[in-house]
Amino acid sequence: MSTAAAPIRTGAVLADLLPAAARYRYAVDTALVAGGAVLTGVAAQIAVPVPGSPVPVTGQTFAALLVGASLGARRGFLSLAAYALVGMAGMPWFAGGSSGAGGASFGYVLGMLLAATVVGALARRGGDRSVLRTAGTMVLGSAITYAVGVPYLALSTGMSASAAIAAGLVPFLIGDALKAALAMGALPAAWKLVGRRG
Repeated sequence: MSTAAAPIRTGAVLADLLPAAARYRYAVDTALVAGGAVLTGVAAQIAVPVPGSPVPVTGQTFAALLVGASLGARRGFLSLAAYALVGMAGMPWFAGGSSGAGGASFGYVLGMLLAATVVGALARRGGDRSVLRTAGTMVLGSAITYAVGVPYLALSTGMSASAAIAAGLVPFLIGDALKAALAMGALPAAWKLVGRRG
């Protein structure tokens, strides 16, 4: 009987490489989904107010994209859905300890739900295995978050489209570039490390 590890299969995400017997897979997946929701909630508490904007700079967008890339589309969706539903139910783990569905920044939570799903699907196709692919994956995930968040911001506050873009997109571009750079280093490095062990 060989003790060599199986080679990393294509179509896998990082979470798929965790050892788990088939009978424990559901429990492992449940723990991963819950862990992704908690990570996003904790990262949302890293919040820096932006002058002139009701939306703070937070770590939750980075966490949501990381959850999607690491867990894949299905588990990423479930993690962010759990995060959104528990926050809507009153858990104060949205940006800066807020909760509920009525805030100006709630559209970003919905956007992150969609973004984590898309990023997870791309990661399953290798979108997180090289620096350039990871950059593209993270840029697309961020764009999806803004595509939902900025219009929601405009509708919920009565801002014009240009004012919502100025308050809900422009101030965050530098931070998003830094988050993408972190992901560009971390995700491909994790795959290289796993490859060496495999």
